[in-house]
Amino acid sequence: MEKITEKILLEKSSPKTNKLDQIKTLNLSRMGLKSSDLPVPLLSKLCSLEQLDLSGNMLQEIPKGLCLPCLKILNCSNNDMEDVTSLEALRNIEELRLEDNLYLTVNDEHKVIFLLPRLRMFNGKDISSTAHHIRHGSTEILRKRVIGLWERSFSLPDPVTAQSLAAVEKSFVNAAYSQIKYGPSSLSVYTKFRLEMIAKEYLKSLTCSEEGSKVQDVTPTKENETPTRRKTRDLGGNSSTSPQKRTRNNTEVSAEASPRKSSRLASAAPVEASPRKSTRVLSTPQKTDPILSSPRKHARMTSMDTPEGSPRKSSRLENISHKVVSKTESPRKASKRPDISTPTSRPVKSESPMKTAKDQTTAQQSKQTTANTPRKTTRVKLRVPQEPVSLQPFHVLQCHSRQDSPDDFSTQLWACAFEPPQECSGGDLRDGSRTVATCGGETLCVIDCESGHVLKKYKVPGEEFFSLAWSTVLMSRTGGSTRPCNVLAAGGKRGLVKLIHPRVNLAFGEFRASRRAISIMRFSPRNASFLFTGTYENKIFLWDIGGLDRDYNFKISKLLVLETCSTPLHVSLLPASPDTHLLSACDDGLYVFDIQLSKNTQKRNEEMEVVFPIYKKNDKKNNYRTIDGLSFLSDDIVASKSHMQGSIYLWSWRATRASWNGRKKEVAAVVLAELQWSSTEIPYLSLGTCPGYGYVVCGDDQGRLWMYHITDTMMENFKSGKMISATEVLEWPSPVRPGMGALEGPSINSIAMDPDLNYLVALTDKNMAVVWKRVNH
Repeated sequence: MEKITEKILLEKSSPKTNKLDQIKTLNLSRMGLKSSDLPVPLLSKLCSLEQLDLSGNMLQEIPKGLCLPCLKILNCSNNDMEDVTSLEALRNIEELRLEDNLYLTVNDEHKVIFLLPRLRMFNGKDISSTAHHIRHGSTEILRKRVIGLWERSFSLPDPVTAQSLAAVEKSFVNAAYSQIKYGPSSLSVYTKFRLEMIAKEYLKSLTCSEEGSKVQDVTPTKENETPTRRKTRDLGGNSSTSPQKRTRNNTEVSAEASPRKSSRLASAAPVEASPRKSTRVLSTPQKTDPILSSPRKHARMTSMDTPEGSPRKSSRLENISHKVVSKTESPRKASKRPDISTPTSRPVKSESPMKTAKDQTTAQQSKQTTANTPRKTTRVKLRVPQEPVSLQPFHVLQCHSRQDSPDDFSTQLWACAFEPPQECSGGDLRDGSRTVATCGGETLCVIDCESGHVLKKYKVPGEEFFSLAWSTVLMSRTGGSTRPCNVLAAGGKRGLVKLIHPRVNLAFGEFRASRRAISIMRFSPRNASFLFTGTYENKIFLWDIGGLDRDYNFKISKLLVLETCSTPLHVSLLPASPDTHLLSACDDGLYVFDIQLSKNTQKRNEEMEVVFPIYKKNDKKNNYRTIDGLSFLSDDIVASKSHMQGSIYLWSWRATRASWNGRKKEVAAVVLAELQWSSTEIPYLSLGTCPGYGYVVCGDDQGRLWMYHITDTMMENFKSGKMISATEVLEWPSPVRPGMGALEGPSINSIAMDPDLNYLVALTDKNMAVVWKRVNH
């Protein structure tokens, strides 16, 4: 049913009339309207409308094509406005209100002032003097610099064709982005917006004077075409050398040492041969239940994040990236957001084409052994597509470099997760599933997998991030309503949880989760504000961060403390009942905890320990109890692996739970299948699953991805007790940097797949994030 009809317009208008073209004032506030609910043909009949109130709705933009020639006063406050360029059609507006639009920044305010030449009152303030400088003063300065750049470095193509002009225009705009600097960094998005307009206008004036009507054939660069270079802003403080992975011989790892595995020496960038000595974090613990706020006026675009106990400069969210390589034959789409710039491009090629590596798989099978006695099997149905997918390497990114050095191939990347999709205007879902967050070293990046652009970059000097997690929490709005927003939590060696709203460039708070390093983080899928943090003090904490008010105030409360016998490396919640039990893969086994809050005890020990057949292979060198991979493949099937196991177990949670008698802590896992994997000795190479497509994926120490398409047929073939081979082994794409040759295959530390398996992201121990894209839709 349409929310806006002619009858409604007449009812909510003044003066009262029966003709649309006589309406002077219209109040459409607090009607729950989205942009798609505004009928352009009907509203365009309001040719005499002077004042329009659209406040308190859910508008993301003003619909294109809307023509209100007499409109002078517009109230769009308390909406979800994202794109202010849609206001350009309403050029006669004199008074405009845009307060309480979460996603608008100071850059958008400058755009509005420039696009609306008659605007004199903005958010209740007279902007006459400011507007004159924005519209005229800065424009003249930028115009002179753009013209100077053209005269120094560019000239019209000969002959002038639509294609050649488009190429020159794109190069000219990109050069303006990268070479012309003006104003504070917080206004960089607006500056680029103006540079693009000025550059295109100037080029058009040249072609009009020399080519006349030929210019009409020119296909202009899209408004959201992104630049190819971007200069990194200084964040303050020099980054320290990132601690290296620890070896399996390390008996204790503290917060100052990187609590992970031993590093492999890379020929391209040698790193320390031995891990650092263990020391303790010297930060002072914070209270666990303060109300933490970050005033939006000060935090927007320059998000404050001063490490506790040291007077460092504030860290920031930045629209910056440094792309190392991009290997693909298919054309890449431009980013949809106009405020994101393309990273510095360093094209490389691959030394060898992708192979299925069946020969490697066969060789590995000859080395692997399985139990001679067939295991008990439990019938588990998997409703997944029967045809396997095909992935190709799409981008290789080097975006976590210390001091943004292109020679940094030692920073280790630890965790990645795809942003959950959100409903947008019209009931569709946003492309959250193509946006992935990655962490490693002192930085956290948000990446668009399609374009390969680093959308946001968050840096904390001296930190080393080990884990991150997304959640969709509710934010209060004026009038008592709420809106969902995707927030990111990240933590590492300092024991602090950083809370970030990437979409609005805001790091809005932090709290101390531990005196030692944070090893793993997970939000509950059922209670979006519940955050589990595993720490190197052998504990897992459950926090409730609550909701956010309009100023990003939040309140932390500690709900549970789970005592683990060793460092928790991964945690998983039951997909069907995530508020009942938690599985924790630790350095010394896999434990199950009862996390039901109805029980009175806050501190709890494990309810049971799941043991695996590989434990029987215990020898002096290894006891195989380090569970370094854990993830649910379905509501029942769990994929896990032990260090040095050389395979991956698929086991049934329900059958294992049912076989526990409650008297002993230990219960044997009911193994359904065993997947043949690499025989590497490198620990902490985690696996990932894509339940919707029945995929288990795990990387190895040579940069390869072992992919398993788990179907009912495959599970039935396990009746013989034989190990199941990988469906496909994707070889390391061997990116090449000029002057350095091919980069050797690194260890794959972490893997994430979006729910539709359109993209797979693999993080390495050599500062490279590899994006693979599905090619057989």
